[in-house]
Amino acid sequence: MKKWIFAIIVVGMIGWSLYDFIDSSRQSADEFVPVEEESNLEEDVREQLNTEESDITSGESEVGLEVGNIAPDFELQTLNGETVKLSDYRGEKVMINFWATWCPPCRAEMPDMEEFHQDKDITILAVNLTETENNLQQVEDFIVEYDLTFPILLDEEIKVAEQYMIQPIPTSYMINSNGVVSFKAFGSLNYDFMVQEFEKME
Repeated sequence: MKKWIFAIIVVGMIGWSLYDFIDSSRQSADEFVPVEEESNLEEDVREQLNTEESDITSGESEVGLEVGNIAPDFELQTLNGETVKLSDYRGEKVMINFWATWCPPCRAEMPDMEEFHQDKDITILAVNLTETENNLQQVEDFIVEYDLTFPILLDEEIKVAEQYMIQPIPTSYMINSNGVVSFKAFGSLNYDFMVQEFEKME
């Protein structure tokens, strides 16, 4: 009797093992994609890659401070009380310059910037770090002294300077007509260098 029970148990175990093996084989087979479905998958991947490539070539970019990024937008008032927004100049070549009256290199490059502004089709937004100035009269006197004709923007709370992570001044950004950073520089620039970078822009 014991032999019969033992035999039934053995047969049952063998039968269960066979069932489990066949079932697991079916599940494993489901993990593989048939050739026709695989070719469809390749087409989907190609389509996605083509879409990504077209996004890159169409000029889409993320907002940031590196060359190739869309320049962060900002809004400030000029010394004359006019509100200026960077995005309003989309379609134009723009130079953003961060400066202060007490900064010797800033003073050194201002005549070159004015000449650059007069000679080329460039919009210059000169962002004054107003919070670091003793008073607004210093800024007004500076403009008269250097006979500046481009807009002087007042960053009274240094918010835009912080947005652009300004540390040394002067710091300049050249923004092309698509709003993309094409060049940035720490320190003063001379006229020839400004023109050279301007001519590289779209």
